[in-house]
Amino acid sequence: MSNNDIMKKLRVAMKFTDDDIVKVLELANFRITKTELGAIFRADDHPNFKPCGDQILRNFLNGLIIHQRGPRPERSQNTSK
Repeated sequence: MSNNDIMKKLRVAMKFTDDDIVKVLELANFRITKTELGAIFRADDHPNFKPCGDQILRNFLNGLIIHQRGPRPERSQNTSK
């Protein structure tokens, strides 16, 4: 299963629009345009198809965690000796 297939299945399962996916990626500090995102969801044989790289999928999954759980709480530095 390719990264593109995983992104497509997550998009359907989460009922996300392109705008939702862009916002989730921004939560992981990753910027992508809707045009670039649309190329990922095209058919493999389409001339404008773009393979989904590991970086995009990784940042989407990290952003999805933040979207579902909220931001990671700040850790306090333990300064006791």
